[in-house]
Amino acid sequence: MLLLIVDFLRVMFSLQLPSAFTYFSTRMILAAATALILSIYLGPRFIKKLYELKIGQAIRSVEECPLLAELHGKKKDTPTMGGLLMLFSMTVALFLWMDLTNVFTWILLLTSLVLGLVGATDDYLKLRYKNSKGMKARRKMIFQILFSSLIAIYLLCPSITDFISGQKIFKAPTAKEQVQKAGHKTKLVTLSTEEYMGRFYLPFFKDPAAHLDGWLKLISFCFFVIVITGASNAVNLTDGLDGLAAGCILMAALVFALFAFLSNHIELARYLNILYIEGSGEIAVYLFALAGACLGFLWFNGYPAQVFMGDTGSLALGGVIGVSAVLLRREALLALAGGIFVIEALSVILQVLSYRYRNKKRIFLCAPLHHHYEYKGWPETKVVARFWIISLLFAIMSVASLKFQ
Repeated sequence: MLLLIVDFLRVMFSLQLPSAFTYFSTRMILAAATALILSIYLGPRFIKKLYELKIGQAIRSVEECPLLAELHGKKKDTPTMGGLLMLFSMTVALFLWMDLTNVFTWILLLTSLVLGLVGATDDYLKLRYKNSKGMKARRKMIFQILFSSLIAIYLLCPSITDFISGQKIFKAPTAKEQVQKAGHKTKLVTLSTEEYMGRFYLPFFKDPAAHLDGWLKLISFCFFVIVITGASNAVNLTDGLDGLAAGCILMAALVFALFAFLSNHIELARYLNILYIEGSGEIAVYLFALAGACLGFLWFNGYPAQVFMGDTGSLALGGVIGVSAVLLRREALLALAGGIFVIEALSVILQVLSYRYRNKKRIFLCAPLHHHYEYKGWPETKVVARFWIISLLFAIMSVASLKFQ
């Protein structure tokens, strides 16, 4: 919105605002500040309204997890659906500070709204009907896969991408890749959306690990769907202790914001041997807004939590991180930067498989993994602090991969 206002004032009244307001770095800071201030300012009123509506958090039953029910019994009436506050703050920051003519802006907005709606429906059903576990897992997964598929189709099908850009709605995303020429000279080659989406990169390696074209794009399609859906659900599984998910999301978001910012600067991208992606700075702006919203939410979500984000927040924020990884061609980096989410998801998968195929034997005392350590007697604050430290280490390793490739 700011960029449109600047252009309007320049064209209609020949007014020139400081050019600093159009810089990606400036808008990143302003987006983070906007989301942070809104979250903290609106938080008390929002939480009070949730209490009035009696939107209390559902916890595991005594029959399912006796010790967990005892440990978390005091959280039963703590309001949930706090993700609505985060998404509202992020959306306001988006409309104020992002380029509304950039396709990345609308992809990220749709991701937040669609997956946020799925999560809100799940939370509502849990609250509306007693003893309800919310939306059926299969139905929830179908909605996530359908949305992820639409994103993948847009990015991988040139006819659809060209149609939308041909209608002058948005310019199709493009990238520039460094190609080694004779005499040790490098040349930047422009890649279409379809071409750069077919390249897969690994942390610590400069050159793409694979080029998928033709029928192999089906692999890309499935991979995109798995990454977006998996990230959304992995963050949802991590959201089980006060401040745990918000703190880990914050660190992962900052890592991808840095990669998005560097990928948008052609000279820095050339120096660091990474793909230059035109307009990826908008991803950085939104991820900074997400980081600001997480900080503001932690003001109320830190132990003892006054509000939980619920599936409304976790599914949407995880989806935003997953979509950002796909747009930046950094899906493998997501497994590193979001290492905590991967570990939490794997702990659930292994627990279910072990219970089903090993005569009801469990690997962990309770899954996801953070509950396992609660069962071992760790205080909740210690579990969260140590998971944050591990998440920070993963984030540092992710950033270090820029210089070791």
